[in-house]
Amino acid sequence: MRNILLSFVLLFAAISSTFAQKLTVESFKLAGSDLTAQTQPRKDLNDRNCALIKVGITLDGVTFDGSIVGEPIHKLGEYWVYMPKGVSMLQILHKNYTPLMVNFYDYGIGKVESGETYVLTLKKPNTITERQIQKLRIKYSPTTASVLVDNKFVKGTNGIAETTLTVGQHSYIVACDGYESEEGSVKLKASAPSTIQIALLKESTANNDIVVNNNQYIENVNEFTNNNTQNDDQQPIIMSETEYENQTADNNIENLLEKLNNDMVYIETVEYTMGATKEQKGEADSDEKPAHEVVLGCFYLCKYEVTQELWEAVMGNNPSYFKGEKLPVENVSWYDCQDFIMKLNSLTGKKYRLPTEAEWEYAARGGVNSMHNKYSGDNVCEYVSWCFQNSKDKTEAVGMLKPNELGIYDMSGNVWEWCQDWYGLYNKKTAYNPTGPANAFNKVFRGGGYDNPATYSRCSYRNATAPQNKFKNLGLRLALSK
Repeated sequence: MRNILLSFVLLFAAISSTFAQKLTVESFKLAGSDLTAQTQPRKDLNDRNCALIKVGITLDGVTFDGSIVGEPIHKLGEYWVYMPKGVSMLQILHKNYTPLMVNFYDYGIGKVESGETYVLTLKKPNTITERQIQKLRIKYSPTTASVLVDNKFVKGTNGIAETTLTVGQHSYIVACDGYESEEGSVKLKASAPSTIQIALLKESTANNDIVVNNNQYIENVNEFTNNNTQNDDQQPIIMSETEYENQTADNNIENLLEKLNNDMVYIETVEYTMGATKEQKGEADSDEKPAHEVVLGCFYLCKYEVTQELWEAVMGNNPSYFKGEKLPVENVSWYDCQDFIMKLNSLTGKKYRLPTEAEWEYAARGGVNSMHNKYSGDNVCEYVSWCFQNSKDKTEAVGMLKPNELGIYDMSGNVWEWCQDWYGLYNKKTAYNPTGPANAFNKVFRGGGYDNPATYSRCSYRNATAPQNKFKNLGLRLALSK
């Protein structure tokens, strides 16, 4: 009886394990030389060729959910799934596996384009007898640091070291001359690669103005009387290390907050046409339609994207993939932005916020000074936008290209910018200070990124993702109510 019960328990566990298994994405890429989407096309509702996703997996009974045109075609070892231009998500379903939601932005694809073919390769979970392996990626700065994993040197390039390891616990050390080394451990899971980011801190050193003595900073102060003679009674100011660091930080953040206040651009009350206007020259996606009138109250918008320098002064950390004080902060979620704004407002007593989508687009178009350009400030993308064509696959310091008609920089390109709104569809009615739907699944972000084609930098181009998501091409810009 005991053996029968044990067998039943083991069988139940095996069945439960089977149903709890997960499919994973092995790779997802644009197949530039594959013309299937054009030679065997399907049309969307706008009579344009669909994008074709070739989903590679040797498994019968797979179904798909999302913005799909027609029934998927089951070929040998793959499924053909047709989707209209502008879609960025696909859910994959099978009775023996947990549902898999694929966000195309996670793999550098973004929204699919009309007439293009993409290859999405899926992987079934390993059997118990197979050796499970997974990738570990360590992003580190400075880029001259050395990386050891399990006491073995891992070669890195441009601040990224990658290695493939068995699933389980592994140790790492990141070290560099002149910096404090950092070590720790990471647990690799079979379901997804692991990425850790490490920024080494410089070792404490003395400079010409400061003498280190018994863990105290002694700052020599030379002051003069009104007749330019030295005051012999003046004593050195003695501060603890913590007091000195706090004073330096306080001075820095005061300067940054004053600069932020001076960089806010006043934007007047206006009515304008939002969405697929004629200067978009036929490139507008369906979610940019219909063009409609919007009435806004006056507000302020910062002429620059939030820099890493400002973020770190307020938050005490820098989550960005690309490092540099004057570079835009990125790799931040919508929720991270709300935390940043809350702390910023407590420091300033002001009410900074993210712009609404309608405010963002009006400012991008140039406000009352608008010249009705396709991009923010010009009809030539590269004049105003760091995008795929000119960015060298990285972000650039804010304010380096031509500003738009309001004197605002980088509203096209460099990094996408979070907006306050939930994502929703437009209608023809005049909207008064619109803020999007009350609830939805995704938050809006606008403007295009350094790694996107020029069309993503258009003033009316829309995008959205879940508010917890973060990408190395997504940051923010601050608004302020009058």
